[in-house]
Formats: sequence, C-alpha cells, structure tokens
Amino acid sequence: MAAYDRKDAAWKRAKEEGYRSRAAYKLLELDELFGLLRPGQRVVDLGCWPGAWTQVAAGKVGRSGRVVGVDLVPTDDLGPSQVTLLTGDVCEPEVRSRVREALGGSADLVISDLAPKLSGIAAADEARHALLVELAIDAALAWLAPDGALLVKLFMDSEYEGLVRRLRGAFGAVRTRRPPSTRRGSSEIYAVARSPRPVAATPEAGPG
Repeated sequence: MAAYDRKDAAWKRAKEEGYRSRAAYKLLELDELFGLLRPGQRVVDLGCWPGAWTQVAAGKVGRSGRVVGVDLVPTDDLGPSQVTLLTGDVCEPEVRSRVREALGGSADLVISDLAPKLSGIAAADEARHALLVELAIDAALAWLAPDGALLVKLFMDSEYEGLVRRLRGAFGAVRTRRPPSTRRGSSEIYAVARSPRPVAATPEAGPG
C-alpha cells in the first residue's frame, strides 16, 4: 500500500486558496450537506488549531456573527474581527467561562475536529478519542441554544456505537456522514446532532 502523501492535491489546493489545512474542505462539504453555517451565528470551534475550520466558519457567519476557537496549542491570528482565539483546556471551568464570555450569548453551533495524539496502541487511542467526544458533547450541552447543533468527529472503532448512543440520548436528532474529501483509508466519520435535550437537574435529597 502506498504511503499517505500529506502534501497531496487537497493540501496544495488549501495552500493556494489560503486555508491553513485541507480540513477546511471537510467542513465546507459538511456544511453543504447539512446547512450548518449561516450569517450572524455564534460558533465555537473546539480543537481549532491550525485554524482551517475557524476560517471557514468566520467566512460563513460574516461580521455579524462570532466564532470562538479554542485549543491547547496557540493558534496564529486569523484577522477577521468576528474571530476570538483562546488557548487553554476546555475541561477547565475558567476556560469554559472565557468561551462563553467571548461568545456573548448561547452558541448556535459547536464544531469539534478533536483527535488525540496517537500512541499506536489501538485500545488506548480509541478510549482517549472517546473522552474527547464526551468532552465536546458536554461542552455543547452547556453552551448551545435550544435549536443549536453539534458537529463532532467520530471514528469507526470499538467506541463508535456507544458514542452514537450518547449523542442520541443528548440530542433530538443525530445524523452521520463521511465527507467526500476524507482521505482514503481513514475511519473518521462526522456526526451532526441537533436540538440538545435539557440537562436534567440533580434532584434534591428528600427527608431521611
């Protein structure tokens, strides 16, 4: 089997068109399929580095919208005034508060292309990615408006069915799709989850 060429035609096209990575085309394709991005929206991009998805989102929502990108790795400034880039771990309450403050209201869309650094141990890598998906779901439920949506990357691995069940329990509608620009041999697939279900409040303890 031929080795994957990172600098293939899609990579070259991205450079020519000013995108920071070929991942931009996945979001463009998913947006065409699902109608995710609209002018004036508030969008959160989880795991935004190097910024390709943030670029696409910023162009779609326009100057009347807002895009907040967050990643553990600092992302170079993108330019548009509607973009705020944060560096930090979204697991931390302080970082989540900064995201909410930068949004200026509830999110219309949370997008997540999060993936762990691979160790080469399949079971460990799958479990680590599943934790990132759970993180994206929890964050989306905290930020999204009642008619909001989550776009999140999954992999067709041992964790897939359980993650889809979690999504279906947390959202009113869930659909999955593999964008055409996904490289051959990749097991990634994207889920679009709409209409977050209200998070049940913890019941107060009754009299003993």
